[in-house]
Amino acid sequence: GVRPVGIVGVPEQGGAPRPPGEAGLPVLTTTEEIHRAVIQNTVCDAVFLDDDPGLVTLFQQYGCTTWRVGGQRPDGPMGEHMWGYAWHRLVPLDERRGLTAKRALDIALAAPALVLALPVLLLCALAVRLSDGPGVLFRQERVGQHGRPFTLLKFRTLRPSDDTESATRWNVAGDRRMSAAGGFLRKTSLDELPQLWNVLRGDMSLVGPRPERPYFVAQFSKTHAGYAARHRMPVGLTGLAQVHGLRGDTSIEDRCRFDNHYIDHWSLWQDVCILLRTAAELVRPTGS
Repeated sequence: GVRPVGIVGVPEQGGAPRPPGEAGLPVLTTTEEIHRAVIQNTVCDAVFLDDDPGLVTLFQQYGCTTWRVGGQRPDGPMGEHMWGYAWHRLVPLDERRGLTAKRALDIALAAPALVLALPVLLLCALAVRLSDGPGVLFRQERVGQHGRPFTLLKFRTLRPSDDTESATRWNVAGDRRMSAAGGFLRKTSLDELPQLWNVLRGDMSLVGPRPERPYFVAQFSKTHAGYAARHRMPVGLTGLAQVHGLRGDTSIEDRCRFDNHYIDHWSLWQDVCILLRTAAELVRPTGS
């Protein structure tokens, strides 16, 4: 069966004594305490109630199998289970081979794509400039792998708003701030082309969970089990959720389910298939 040996908790403020956990279990608040508990108790499994990519990676580095309580719909991909509990396994990527191969694919495809797309990029920039004036590129902070922030690039499709509104307002179809040129770029996904530069910089991958703004990452992580676990993988220009129609104002729960399924079953061939499906969608755009 399962024998709990400790609870990982948030450090107490002001040096106050820590109360014992459930059933008198010790509460572990530092990396040293966690490491000591893993070694002394020969811990094999770590079960997470909330997603914390940093802690998940830490336990995986200590050789533990990591699990998340629930977080998947009964009709969704569940992966492995443990002792009959509804625990979804958080499968680590092979950092040395898998991510290296993924990065090599990104560079091999993104570099020539950016060169070939230069005429299209110039036309898009001209359309935005003529339609909405100066400032053709839109820069916004997004959350990348392991929760690291980066600046995402897009062609501007909405008329300017203040920074706070831009960071916290959820965009929906038919937004009155959208210009005619912006609507066309959104519908054809051409507004995403500048993110090829993000891919070359290493901020993103060609394929992975779509990056979101910090405000919404914090909100969705509280309300959707497994949302934070999406950040185990580099974020992407396209992903499994997107080729299944989950773009724009669609179900966050469904996106989360597809993103984690993609990560848990990742392969380079799967990336190639998603890229081919994305290319097919671009030929017959349906909007974003």
